[in-house]
Amino acid sequence: MFDILMYLFENYIHSEAEVMVDHDILTDELTRAGFHQDEIYKALNWLEKLAALQDTDAYPYLTRVGNQSFRIYTDEEMQLLDTESRGFILFLEQVNVLDFSTREMVIDRVMELDTKHFSMDDLKWVILMVLFNMPGQENAYSQMEDLIFEEQEGPLH
Repeated sequence: MFDILMYLFENYIHSEAEVMVDHDILTDELTRAGFHQDEIYKALNWLEKLAALQDTDAYPYLTRVGNQSFRIYTDEEMQLLDTESRGFILFLEQVNVLDFSTREMVIDRVMELDTKHFSMDDLKWVILMVLFNMPGQENAYSQMEDLIFEEQEGPLH
């Protein structure tokens, strides 16, 4: 399923090509590209849920005290998001790429991926997809792109 999301993001969303709305046409194209129909439906459902997050206040139960929020991960989340991934999410909050609501959206979308193996690169792409989808997050998206695509010289400070 994640390969389909990457394919769609790279070929439609990120390239700013006109996104096809017709699911049948998109499904046919993805099938011709070699993806299985069950995985295509899962990926399209994942994207629909991502789009729905921008239309609602998805996390009204979250409150923030001052500039601090603290996230306690569930056992299931910790199984999928290793220590490095959780540290990266915290780093992105500290540099204001993610706020508490976009962090929760990222975690929500990660947990819906239907995968047992999840890498740091996968996490970075999910973050990009979430930020791209959220109005008002253009600067955060740009910062995230810079973090991913610019070659780093020396250690990050």
